[in-house]
Amino acid sequence: MLSIPNNRLLPRAPRLVTSLPGSRARALIERDRAVTSPSYTRGYPLVAARGEGCMLEDVDGNVFLDLTAGIAVTNTGHAHPEVVRAIQDQSALLLHMSGTDFYYEPMVELAEQLANRAPFPNGAKVFFTNSGAESNEAAIKLARYYTGRSLIIAFLGAFHGRTYGAMSLTGSKVVQRKQFGPLLPGVTHIPYGTHESLDYLEQKLFNTIIPPTEVAAIVVEPIQGEGGYIVPEDGFLERIRRICERYNILMVIDEVQSGMGRTGKLFAIQHWGVMPDIISLAKGIASGLPLGAILARSELMTWPPGSHATTFGGNPVACAAANVTLRLLETGLMENAHKMGELLQASLTQLGHKFNRVSPPRGKGLMVAIDLLDDAGNLDAELRDKIVDDAFYKGLLLLGCGKAAIRFCPPLVIDSEQIQIALKIIAELLESIA
Repeated sequence: MLSIPNNRLLPRAPRLVTSLPGSRARALIERDRAVTSPSYTRGYPLVAARGEGCMLEDVDGNVFLDLTAGIAVTNTGHAHPEVVRAIQDQSALLLHMSGTDFYYEPMVELAEQLANRAPFPNGAKVFFTNSGAESNEAAIKLARYYTGRSLIIAFLGAFHGRTYGAMSLTGSKVVQRKQFGPLLPGVTHIPYGTHESLDYLEQKLFNTIIPPTEVAAIVVEPIQGEGGYIVPEDGFLERIRRICERYNILMVIDEVQSGMGRTGKLFAIQHWGVMPDIISLAKGIASGLPLGAILARSELMTWPPGSHATTFGGNPVACAAANVTLRLLETGLMENAHKMGELLQASLTQLGHKFNRVSPPRGKGLMVAIDLLDDAGNLDAELRDKIVDDAFYKGLLLLGCGKAAIRFCPPLVIDSEQIQIALKIIAELLESIA
C-alpha cells in the first residue's frame, strides 16, 4: 500500500520531480496489465494518487495541471472540501439502503433540487442511475413505454455509452460496436448539427423508410462530446423541437457530458431556450461519485412500479455529494465556467493566429475544443495524439476527442493563471514541432 501524504497543499502549477513514469508508476502499470481488461483505453502513463482543485499528483510525487477532470466529471475540482465533508458525514450515517425499495432524505432532496431546476413548464420527475450509459438506457425505455412506439433517431458522431441500448445510439467509433451485434433494432443515425441533415430526415427518411408516427424519440447531445465538442448550427435544436411536436415524438437531450454547469449553465440546452422532454445526466452531477439521472416532464413518467429499477442508483452518499455540488455550481462555479471559458477561447484563438495548424476554438463555457491540422489544413489525428502525449511529459493532462480534436474540460474551479500555464505548454510543443 502506497503512503501518500494528504495534509499538504499541492502547487498550482506543474511540478515534475522524476522522469515519467516514475518507478512507483511503472510498477503499478505492470501490475495493472496483468489483471485488468485490455479494453480500457489508457493513453499516457499517468498513475494518479490524489487531487486538489485542478491539480493531480501521481504516486511518485509529480504534480500535473489537469484539464480533463476525469473526463468532465470533477466539476467542483478534485476533493473539494465541502463535497468531501458531505461524503464523510453521510458515510457515517448510511452507506446504502436502495432507493428502489425504501426512502432516505438525500435522495428525496436531490430529486427535489433537480426537478425544481429542470427546464419543463409543469414540473419534472427523476429516476436515478449509476452512470451516463444507464441514464440513456432508462431514457430509451421510458420513451418507448410512454409513446408505445419503437423507432429512435440518433446522430453520427454521438456517444451515449457502451451498454447495449446506449451503444445502439452511439455513432462515434467503429471499435465501440465491432463484433458486438446484433444491437438494439429500430435505431437510425443521421449526420449531426446541420439543417441539411434534418431536411434529409423530414423529406427523405420520413417519406420512405421511417414512418414518423412510429418514432418514439430523437436522442441528441446539445453539444456533441466524444464526437469532437461540436456545436450545432443555429436553429438546429429548435428545429428538432418543432419536428418532435409535429409528430408527437419525444426530444431526449443527452447532457451527460455537457450538463451540470460545464457550459456555464446548469444544462447546455438552456443556451438555446429549447424545452426537451427527457434529459439524461451523469458525470459532473456528484463531483466524482458514480451517479446519473434522467429528468422527465412529470406527465411522461408513467411507468408502473417494477417496470424499471436499480439497486445502487441514487445511493445516499452519492446523493449527498450531488446536493453540495448543485449548491457550489450555483454559488460561483457556473459563473466561473462562463468567464474562464471566454478567456480560454480567446487564448486559443490567439494560439491559432500564431500556429496555422490550430483551428479556431469551439464550444461553450469550459466545454471547448480545437482541431489539429496538417500543413494543407486537413485534420491531423497524428499531430493531435502527439500533442496530448507530449503535454503529459510537461505536466499537463489533456484528452482528445473527435477525429483530431483536443478537448478542454477542466474542473470548473480553474483560474486565469492556470489557463495561461496550459496554453504556454501547448504553444511550446507546437513551436518545437514547427
